[in-house]
Amino acid sequence: MQPLDGVVVADLTRYLPGPYASRELLRFGARVVKIEPPGGDPVAAVSPGIHAALNAGKELVRWDARAEPPPAALAEADVVLEGFRPGVFERLGARLRDDAIVCSITGYGGTGRLAQRAGHDLNYLGYAGALADTAPALPPVQVADLGAGAQAAVIEVLAALLERARTGGGSRIVVSMTHNAHRYVAHRLAGEPVPRLLTGGAACYRIYETADGRHLTVAALEPRFWRTLCELVELPELVDRQFEPELPELAARFRTRTLAEWLAVLEAADTCVGPVLTLREAAAELA
Repeated sequence: MQPLDGVVVADLTRYLPGPYASRELLRFGARVVKIEPPGGDPVAAVSPGIHAALNAGKELVRWDARAEPPPAALAEADVVLEGFRPGVFERLGARLRDDAIVCSITGYGGTGRLAQRAGHDLNYLGYAGALADTAPALPPVQVADLGAGAQAAVIEVLAALLERARTGGGSRIVVSMTHNAHRYVAHRLAGEPVPRLLTGGAACYRIYETADGRHLTVAALEPRFWRTLCELVELPELVDRQFEPELPELAARFRTRTLAEWLAVLEAADTCVGPVLTLREAAAELA
């Protein structure tokens, strides 16, 4: 028996954050009914494969909110996920259970100067201060959509279900992807040991190219890991230079062997070194 067996989730969201969140709830055993407009989720037209990966196992219902009454799934749902701009869901006039948990996944929150603005992951991360060290480079993963939005919504919904089990009452949750993304970086306002530590500010925490054009991740932050790394690459003179911004000698040494050759030397040792895998390689490795 899974933790969310018997829980019904009505998912009115589109694109990435909401469907990802309801997929996670589905993974825990919830029954998920995906309610889409007559034209379907736009992701299905742009990338059918991604739409299928996000929505496999969900029940699909089409609803024309301008011409049809709300589907029965909304009235039955324990949890309702919606991603409209603030105020839109309320205007739909859907009748819900008294103990329903309604979770709104928003870009900028339910109130405030930005609440009604359109946006996507990159906008939220920019407003959150999360891109300051890397701009104009773009992140390869939708951190705001998936972490600050989808995962945060799942956490909030699970907490609300626990609260409902104690009190019998429903909840109204508003998730702001921008505010939650800022929480990921806000602790750095207190100061950092090394400027731009996470974005190449220290030689012991960065990505290095190998002889075959592949890359190694090096995250040897602890002195013992760094010392072992320096010994294995035969550069013991670098032991005391761990937090310098660049070590050309180390970069040059990594370019003398292929990725596979360096992994054979370093991967099994306590060096905090690993490969930069392709998506397919990662899928095979983690299967």
